[in-house]
Amino acid sequence: MEKLRIVFMGTPEFAVGILDTILRNKYTVVGIITAPDKPAGRGQKIKYSAVKEYALEHGLQLLQPTNLKDENFISELKSLKANLQVVVAFRMLPRVVWEMPELGTINLHASLLPNYRGAAPINWALINGETKTGVTTFFIDDKIDTGAMILSSETAIEANENAGQLHDRLMVLGGETILNTLKLIETKKTVPQIQSDMGNIKTAHKLDKENCKIDWNKSANEIYNTIRGLSPYPGAWFVLKDKDQEWQIKIFEATVNLENHSEKIGAVFINKKEIKIAVLGGFIEILTLQFPGKKKMTAAELLNGLKFSEEVSVY
Repeated sequence: MEKLRIVFMGTPEFAVGILDTILRNKYTVVGIITAPDKPAGRGQKIKYSAVKEYALEHGLQLLQPTNLKDENFISELKSLKANLQVVVAFRMLPRVVWEMPELGTINLHASLLPNYRGAAPINWALINGETKTGVTTFFIDDKIDTGAMILSSETAIEANENAGQLHDRLMVLGGETILNTLKLIETKKTVPQIQSDMGNIKTAHKLDKENCKIDWNKSANEIYNTIRGLSPYPGAWFVLKDKDQEWQIKIFEATVNLENHSEKIGAVFINKKEIKIAVLGGFIEILTLQFPGKKKMTAAELLNGLKFSEEVSVY
């Protein structure tokens, strides 16, 4: 059995869950690579990545290169003498990095590849109304999420699950899958499968302001899936207009009521406790939302302090 010396590369909370699983199962992690510190929030205070926070807490060797091709970084990476690199939610690696370890560089991706290659697989699986998803481990190559697959693990998506809930479940499933992958690698029993590029492969494009905006002309289920697919982060948004005032609002929780109706698409119905919007095939009731510069609140809390006219509209 080959004793593994692992360099782990990752940045967000999802990666922390996988790293923690690796360490708790007594694997040797000789170094951590994560993103450089950057200012965040209104005060532009320096923020550490979740992986850096974890590495510091556990006294792990830490590198934060700005340039992955930098000679000093390459030299430091070599000096760690890793024979395997594990990548989870990091960034594209240059060949000089992913080819370095004897046993290769593996990635854990939060989808059933080849579907949902890209930056936001959890969100897009929900937005597109998938009923199942999973995680896949694969050997990194020179493209994004295209390498030969080692293992995949599948799970059903629950009807009302949001991105945060699915993220947490896939983090656990990912930990189990990475352990099984490491066992195959250390016993030299991997049988990598080349990914197929045939058929209608779905992509997990990077989320931006435009693709997070709600299109009220879509069906009730499509809108509902968009809301849960972007909750709790970054949040589906729309514009609410009342006479000469407009607010850009995020929705974090809603319910969908499927029914035939004759109301105008986009019509807004507000009473003392409810905000409902007529859409194709039903109504979307907003439960939790956020106004600009305000904290998240329930619709009832909002309506307790803000009165609307009968001229309210959305777009």
